[in-house]
Amino acid sequence: MREEWLNRIAITWGNRTRQRQLREVLDRYDSATAAIAHHPDMVSREAMQHAQKELEFIEKHNIQQYYYKDTNYPYRLAQCVDAPLLLYGKGNIDVNPQHAVSVVGTRMPSERGKDWCRRFVLDLAAQVPNLTIISGLAYGIDVIAHRAAIEAGIPTIIIPAHGLDRVYPAVHRSVAIQSLGKGGILTEYTTGTEPERFNFVARNRIVAGMADAVVVVESKARGGSLITAQMAQDYNRDIFTVPGRPDDVCSAGCNQLIKQQKAQLIENAADLLSAMRWEEQTKQPRQTTMMEMLYDLTPTQQQLINLLRDAENGMHINQLVMETQLAYGTVSAELMMMEIQEIVKSMPGGMWRVKNV
Repeated sequence: MREEWLNRIAITWGNRTRQRQLREVLDRYDSATAAIAHHPDMVSREAMQHAQKELEFIEKHNIQQYYYKDTNYPYRLAQCVDAPLLLYGKGNIDVNPQHAVSVVGTRMPSERGKDWCRRFVLDLAAQVPNLTIISGLAYGIDVIAHRAAIEAGIPTIIIPAHGLDRVYPAVHRSVAIQSLGKGGILTEYTTGTEPERFNFVARNRIVAGMADAVVVVESKARGGSLITAQMAQDYNRDIFTVPGRPDDVCSAGCNQLIKQQKAQLIENAADLLSAMRWEEQTKQPRQTTMMEMLYDLTPTQQQLINLLRDAENGMHINQLVMETQLAYGTVSAELMMMEIQEIVKSMPGGMWRVKNV
């Protein structure tokens, strides 16, 4: 397996702008090792040397790796066409939490924005089970969201624009260290990668793709938060934002999102819960329906039904595979059998839900 990880690192190193082309090649083979055997020009000697050093760093610092073909890869991110082929994580990260919200905003928020962001995360944490807050550790709204999550005792995931051998900005090192207990740091970048400007734009797709919903707290008329919101829209994620005064520079981007109908207006955590229908998941568990009682379900089918019943908005097949620890083919076959029996229904994007709940 070590050789396979070495080859995965080598293939992705220095090729981030060619990931879609690489994916087309990798999809034809069972492993990165087999792909290199058939296409030796995929990696250079320099890439292999870098991969060797990177793997040594990974082994020394207990870094987790998430390859796009593996079952531990973030299932939400896997739905995105430009998702990274390989991710590196440090800490106690659940990359597939029940609920994931990305909180982004300006690096220079107003006092109102700072206070709203903290209260929002604390209120959301108190009402939503198994919640993870995601952001980028930047100045302003990002770090406030991380700190509020840590204060609330819930996981928070940092998505940096560099490798795991540094923290940027350095003044937020204590927040990064605190995040490792619950959550941690997740990146597509290898060691030695500088926090270049274009890396911040690229990492925004992970911030957007990892979440069920993206919340823009404050944003000027232009900025990284609006880029993240656009990516979230491209990924069919729910986008929420906080309105501000028409003459408030810090809210110009938020007001723009509302006017363009790209984001839903929220004033508090309860608004997001209502829009996402998450408040229903805190109620008494629903009893077995008559339809389910009419069928003699196999243990595997009953396991899938139980998971789908608890997910009001449905679940992605990759998440079902992860939760059940069953083979993808087994889960797919059982779902299709139950769809024929009209117990479950398939939805666009690999999502499934119980029918007539």
